[in-house]
Amino acid sequence: MIFAEASGSKPGSLTIVGTGFLVAGQVTPESVASIKAADRFFFLVAEPATRLWLESEHAGAESLHDVFWEGRPRQAAYDEIVERLLAAVREGLDVCAAFYGHPGVFVHSSHEAIRRARAEGFSARMLPGISAEDCLFADLEVDPAADGCQSFEATDFLVRSRPFDPHSGLILWQIGALGIATYHLRDLWNADGLKYLIEVLARHYPLAHPVVVYEATHYPVCNPVIQRTSLGDLARCKITTHSTLWVTPFAKPPLDQAMLARLRSATEWQ
Repeated sequence: MIFAEASGSKPGSLTIVGTGFLVAGQVTPESVASIKAADRFFFLVAEPATRLWLESEHAGAESLHDVFWEGRPRQAAYDEIVERLLAAVREGLDVCAAFYGHPGVFVHSSHEAIRRARAEGFSARMLPGISAEDCLFADLEVDPAADGCQSFEATDFLVRSRPFDPHSGLILWQIGALGIATYHLRDLWNADGLKYLIEVLARHYPLAHPVVVYEATHYPVCNPVIQRTSLGDLARCKITTHSTLWVTPFAKPPLDQAMLARLRSATEWQ
């Protein structure tokens, strides 16, 4: 089914891959093969070591980082990335683009480029990668199946008043860029936004409730950023645009005894 979706009628193709984190340590063999086989190869990564590795894997590697500059609307930058990828595909070339982490997680350009490439009759596919969420589960030793897990982009969580269950774990992404639609060079884009986030969360958790500010590491020799604190002290942490907030489950909800009895009855009947 995946290959049927990827097929197209025109010469030229697009493959989107992820580099994960830890330089080349989390890139799948399938993604490496796609990088090496590409006629044109583009990349957007977060640090120079991965860039150097990608350039060693493909002699014509082209960085997409120049689409970002101080004050530029982020959507305009994302749109330019899409146009660059599609322009190469329209030339009849096999194009590969690599994004750090998982290429489908918080990467608008990758999804849009694939949708548009397929709409124009080209073959397009995305290969899975290791995301910051995968790293979070490992580094914080969190099992999302134990209590359930909810995941929201932090600004969307606030402006849409997203309903959630405080009895399950809560992941909030990009807490350092709350409400900001333009690109900036500084680490923290909106300190005041944290106050509003704390205000909303405090309606569901006590201020003493434990939370974690997390950032996956990009280097094998460095530890991830793990700042364990309370909701009330969140604003005192060092927060950047790469920071993710993990809110621990408040408590286990009570069992539905009637449903439990029905399930047991069904098991006995079988």
